[in-house]
Amino acid sequence: MFMKVYKIKINTKTKKYSIVIGRGLINKVDEILNNNNLFFEKCLIVNDSNIPINFKKLLNKKLKSKKIFKIDLIASEKNKNYKTIEKIHKILFKNRFNREDCVISFGGGIIGDVVGFASSTFKRGIKFINIPSTLLSQVDSSIGGKTGINNNFGKNLIGSFYQPDLVISDINILNSLPKREIICGYAEVLKSSIIENFKTFNYLDKNFERILKLESPFIEKSILNSCYTKKKVVEKDEGEKNYRKVLNLGHTFAHAYESALGFSKKLNHGEAVILGLKNAVEFSYKRKILSKKRFNIIINHINRIKKVPKISKLFKKKDANKILNYMKNDKKNNSKNINLVLIKDFGKIKVDFDINSSYLKKYISNNLN
Repeated sequence: MFMKVYKIKINTKTKKYSIVIGRGLINKVDEILNNNNLFFEKCLIVNDSNIPINFKKLLNKKLKSKKIFKIDLIASEKNKNYKTIEKIHKILFKNRFNREDCVISFGGGIIGDVVGFASSTFKRGIKFINIPSTLLSQVDSSIGGKTGINNNFGKNLIGSFYQPDLVISDINILNSLPKREIICGYAEVLKSSIIENFKTFNYLDKNFERILKLESPFIEKSILNSCYTKKKVVEKDEGEKNYRKVLNLGHTFAHAYESALGFSKKLNHGEAVILGLKNAVEFSYKRKILSKKRFNIIINHINRIKKVPKISKLFKKKDANKILNYMKNDKKNNSKNINLVLIKDFGKIKVDFDINSSYLKKYISNNLN
């Protein structure tokens, strides 16, 4: 049966590239590279260790005309550091890669962030292809050029804006993911729909179960809608000077929770985003920015997402200061207060909303035991 292949073109000030979306695309990688005029002699494939071996073998087979080097990385926030960057750079230098060669990220958002940053800093930029293997990376982190690693002060505080040369999203690989990873990616799909408009959100609300089961054409449409939303935002504000901050809806809370837990497996990024979205919705309503009707619609949808850890189960009241300190270190802050992204309505997001830290601490404490 013919499966449609979708192509979204991204045009930023620094680079033009395509996102190719469809089923069975790993089996067409060589053809896709030729169609996008991407040529190189050597490539380093950085594999996410979670990817099934059959997909890795298939990618190698399709790149057999190239000189291939490979490395497997464990996709953990704890591995998003300088040591991992040095490991990648060492292979590139040792094997005399030049800027016309290529680094391929084959994995989820963590691998994409690390490989993107390593690519941007190797000889001031080497060709970079992203093949996202998770729902979260296909709808969010593989698009827009944000790269980064973590340090003791918080998440993604060291990084660069470095657009890929190509993104290839094979929907078939999503079938290998555990349910928890699908929910993780759904968090970003939900976020995008709130940023876009009520029609997009309503599509998710009506087809919630079908999307989580990765049924066609519902999962394809959800991925495309999210990619188109991010395309519009990134093209308008590539360097996150102002408008692109809408994409951080819920993330100031989310990153603080992840950091305060020491990037524990108790809470993955998507789960943290779901908690953060809930906080942003509640905060928007409490500050009389969001109407009660809209508040109920979004909260009811969030409550349909099962098995997301509760904040009260993850933290105690004594942890409020720790969470607040990570929020203060958030890279979006530009004042003594804490910057939040809040919701006025679907498609109407308020950025640069300064909140007094003592007020925010009280709100966080009220949500903890």
